Amino acid sequence: MIHAFWSFIATVATFFMMIYGLIGGINFGDTISKYKENVASVEAYSNTIETAIPQTDIYGLIEQHFASDLPAGKTEKKVLVLGYDGGRADALALLDGETNDSAISYLLASGGNAQIAYCGGVNYPTINKQDTSTAPGWCSILTGEWADVTGVTGNGVVKSNDHLSLLTTLVEDEKADSSAFYVSWNGHFSADDSTYVLEKQYTEEKGLPVVFSDADDDDGTFANTLADVQQADCSDFIFTIFEYPDHIGHDTGFCIDNPDYAAAFKECDAQCKRIIDAVEARETYESEDWLIILTSDHGGYNTGHGALTIQERMTFVVTR
Repeated sequence: MIHAFWSFIATVATFFMMIYGLIGGINFGDTISKYKENVASVEAYSNTIETAIPQTDIYGLIEQHFASDLPAGKTEKKVLVLGYDGGRADALALLDGETNDSAISYLLASGGNAQIAYCGGVNYPTINKQDTSTAPGWCSILTGEWADVTGVTGNGVVKSNDHLSLLTTLVEDEKADSSAFYVSWNGHFSADDSTYVLEKQYTEEKGLPVVFSDADDDDGTFANTLADVQQADCSDFIFTIFEYPDHIGHDTGFCIDNPDYAAAFKECDAQCKRIIDAVEARETYESEDWLIILTSDHGGYNTGHGALTIQERMTFVVTR
């Protein structure tokens, strides 16, 4: 009964968001039913919207990888997380299985797993308890906690050092020798009110081998990440965020029927594939135990996100 009530509330709220989208003129027929059909059409998903995992689970996957025993013949643990900012869960329906220019298709074709995840603190249709925005989404992944714990309820909120991210804790706990955070959005650590500005200062004061590197755009982020993985002794934990889908979504609409958004998602996916190619081209790759994760911080609806529609709430996690 309670579930039905919250489902009704979420449906009503989403309906009004749809009306707003129609008034705004950029909707592409993005209804709840169509969205669910698109997600269900992605055969690679091993779960459903109803059984979506919390994006905070990614934190546990990374910790578990570094804590687990090295497989036979492996000498070092490595983790690469590639973020598709604003990537909707139904965007995987855009992929045709071609692996040459798709990181997602490549990982799935080589033994990977895809799951639907959710942001916002609770799964749809229960009303979310934190914004479906950039800072809360990535922070929940990097700390394993929702905003009610970290205090990062939205963009422009500085996280205290009471809840350090994996970038710092993995190094402090000597599970990783080094870590790196590659971005272009200044809301992560480059502005006075950015999420990790205090944590960045903390690592610098302690002289920890944690790199916080921002670029002018996604091409710069790609170049910085590529330069790292091509080093003989690359960072043990690399967390990279690409902005392609989010920027185009805000400009022209978050919807896979929007050709601009579809092209942006595919471009992001292609950049990620080139990074994975560089990882697998490492001379020491065969002796390294890599966990690769592709994921998103939030989805989007119309030209925005942050609210409670299902299109904003569902994300994806692809691992190998």
